[in-house]
Amino acid sequence: MSDISGTPRRRHRRRGKALALGVPLTLTAAGALAYGTDLGAFGSGAQHTASAATAAPAWATASADGFASVNALGQNGTYGGRNGKTVTVKSLADLEKYATSSEPYVIVVAATITMNPVGKEIKVQSDKTIVGSGTSGQIVGGGFFLGQGVHNVIIRNLTIRDAYQGVWNDKEHDFDGIQMDGAHHVWIDHNDIRHMADGLIDSRKDTTYLTVSWNKLSQENKAFGIGWTANVTADITIHHNWVRETEQRNPSTDNVAHAHLYNNFLEDVAGTDIKSSYGNYSRGKTNMVLENSYFQGMTNPVVRDATATLVQRGNLFSGTSGKNESGGSGAAWNPKTYYPYTLDKTADVPALLKSGTGPRGSIGTVASTASAKGSKGSTGSTTKAAAAATTLTVAKDGSGQYTTVQAAVNAVPANNPSRVVIAVRPGTYRELVKVPSNKPHVTIQGTGGSRKDTTIVYNNASGTPKPGGGTYGTGGSATVAVEADDFQARNLTISNDFDEGAHQDIAGQAVALRTAADKVFLDGVIVTGDQDTLLVDTASKDKLGRVYMTNSYVVGNVDFIFGRATAVIDKSVITLKKRFNGTSAGYVTAPSTVAGRKGILIADTTIGGDVSDRSFYLGRPWHAGGDASLDPQTTIRNSTLSAAIRTAPWTDMSGFHWKDDRFAEYQNKGAGAGAASSERPHLSDAQAAGQEVADWLAGWTPTAS
Repeated sequence: MSDISGTPRRRHRRRGKALALGVPLTLTAAGALAYGTDLGAFGSGAQHTASAATAAPAWATASADGFASVNALGQNGTYGGRNGKTVTVKSLADLEKYATSSEPYVIVVAATITMNPVGKEIKVQSDKTIVGSGTSGQIVGGGFFLGQGVHNVIIRNLTIRDAYQGVWNDKEHDFDGIQMDGAHHVWIDHNDIRHMADGLIDSRKDTTYLTVSWNKLSQENKAFGIGWTANVTADITIHHNWVRETEQRNPSTDNVAHAHLYNNFLEDVAGTDIKSSYGNYSRGKTNMVLENSYFQGMTNPVVRDATATLVQRGNLFSGTSGKNESGGSGAAWNPKTYYPYTLDKTADVPALLKSGTGPRGSIGTVASTASAKGSKGSTGSTTKAAAAATTLTVAKDGSGQYTTVQAAVNAVPANNPSRVVIAVRPGTYRELVKVPSNKPHVTIQGTGGSRKDTTIVYNNASGTPKPGGGTYGTGGSATVAVEADDFQARNLTISNDFDEGAHQDIAGQAVALRTAADKVFLDGVIVTGDQDTLLVDTASKDKLGRVYMTNSYVVGNVDFIFGRATAVIDKSVITLKKRFNGTSAGYVTAPSTVAGRKGILIADTTIGGDVSDRSFYLGRPWHAGGDASLDPQTTIRNSTLSAAIRTAPWTDMSGFHWKDDRFAEYQNKGAGAGAASSERPHLSDAQAAGQEVADWLAGWTPTAS
């Protein structure tokens, strides 16, 4: 279905390029601590930005997407307190002190803070980022209030819970998780808000330029109310939220000029005491666009007042009943007129949001933040990072330091001692990228609103002729090759688009990403291809290579997750695709694990795709080069398997029998799961206790930096 077009109101201005990067506008000398003051390998043209390194990690300099990113009302996007000091708080007194200050702050909440009295809502002032440190930042018994004119506020990565006073539809206690009255430019992201007395989020009295994303809202009568006004001026984006076990206001959207809801998951779980009365509600004169959202078990999943407008496209409904409405006479409008965004497939939304919403361990967790010394009138002290990150920018249009990703990699000094973030602006970069072994601590990060906005792609295959003679071979075909330890990639797509159908004359193994290093962290990426998509390797047979992938997609058909690394795919989506000729047949994994090491672990992940039932094996043993000493291992646990998976999911390879190696499942579910048998080994509880994610990572805690 085509987009609905419309004309933006004059008070809007599109987001500026400088804000899309998510880098601080104020500069520090932290880069000189790590790299010195000479021009070095960065060159004279890069020195200004390289020496002005970001003193804070990406999460501390992040800016909003959606309507919160739009320049309007004198505010250019929403970036919170990134122009101010970063402080860590562990007490109510310190949290309130910094949140109510007139100065900008990034406030890291690193403890459970209990509100006193119960129901207290801290009156947050403008230019603040309040972010939980990993999963340790919790607000109990109260929340936050943003009053008239408060703007440029980010509330992120927190658990806000338990102001409930024992009355389900509580009319006496107005205890909300986050309440906004007349605020603007607010980003509420990756929080877990639950079990409050009144509402989880209330956006009231013309609050506008609000984005609410990647939150888990649950265990509440009223989830998310919007309105309390006769004006029709508010512009709000609500995307990638998991609204679960809530009765009403999911959200209820009253008199909103532009309400854009997409890729949300509304779930009413059968057999519980909580029963939904309605789902998304377009009230009053609201003009709502509702896209690619998933409704499970909801009563009256989509409701519209006679005076409201509601356009639906791409939504899915499972086990729902009652009203499912659309229509209205309001002016058609297109969200892309105001800001860029990319839709995830609706069918993928439940798995994606179950794994990706709420606080993330990778946000708010570095040692470079300042620490508030006490709870009685103390002041926060600013401490410098021992080795702050340097940011290099890549943009195809020449607005960054480099126009290719490889040029930025080349600019990283050999044996660099600290993190270098290569911030890649949205676009398609058709190039080969190699991070050599002497350039550790590199992050390649897309700066768009979606992992689909930034793509690195090429089309070499194993049999593609090399310019100097010979062919590339499987490993050499990789679009992106990582040979350096402590590498990170996030918020981008890595692809190999080799056309197997058009080139049947050459070997078609075509790698998108090859890792041959230790401590490789892949967070929020898409790795896509056909055969041999993701090669998780090690630098040599005798070296350990740990890879941790989370909140990501892997797409392919034949042996498309393979290699000898100790690799974890956690809380992700593995998408099966048909072969070039339209047939369904394939293998998910092909481990070549060294004996005594751990191989491939897939945990809390969904495996499925638009392929024929019972056509894909979960794996087969790859004894690379016929090496009988290898002991390939794949464990798939606590995951959802579609009907595409064969009932006997493991098979032999090149004369090696899978039963001689290590293949097992544990507590999987879905149409493709099956009972334990000689053809389908299951781990015992005792065995599973030794095959957790932490066992694979062996003391390494992947942390975004």
